Amino acid sequence: MAFGHSMNPGGSSAFSVYQKLLVLVSLLAFVGASSDSAKTVEFNVKPGGVVHTFSEKLKDYECIFTYASQGGTNEQWQMSVGLSDDDKLFSCSVWRPQGKSYLFFTQFKAEIKGAKIEYASAYSQAAVGGQKDVALKNEEYTVGDSTVTHNDGKFHAELSKLTIIGRTRHDEL
Repeated sequence: MAFGHSMNPGGSSAFSVYQKLLVLVSLLAFVGASSDSAKTVEFNVKPGGVVHTFSEKLKDYECIFTYASQGGTNEQWQMSVGLSDDDKLFSCSVWRPQGKSYLFFTQFKAEIKGAKIEYASAYSQAAVGGQKDVALKNEEYTVGDSTVTHNDGKFHAELSKLTIIGRTRHDEL
């Protein structure tokens, strides 16, 4: 199972056992999240080579997906945003529910506001109907503190899913 990019001081993209547990616990926290701490919305991904942006907010946090794509017709995609019960983790997922996009993405960038990325991964195919997630190669995209961006010349124009988990700047008094 590929876990994608991690944000660790050594710059390595390999996940430690601690980081794998963090992702697992984070995902479990989102599964039990109430409706006011998670939402999923549909949007159209439009071809034509023009840059488009779609965003969704949840409390003080926001996920912004910017892209340009070519070929075919509009595709229905979804964006899910969520907060863990303790408001310490914010998640953003953008994906095509059918599992595979037939559009060619010339660029993409996902950004989260109000949180610092702890985990991010991008996929050329999302798991649907017995299929497995197919992760992009690490060199195809870059993970920063708040963004996940395609790498010019290395990205193979295939995108079907992005997943980001960020640690919020939420502090208890």
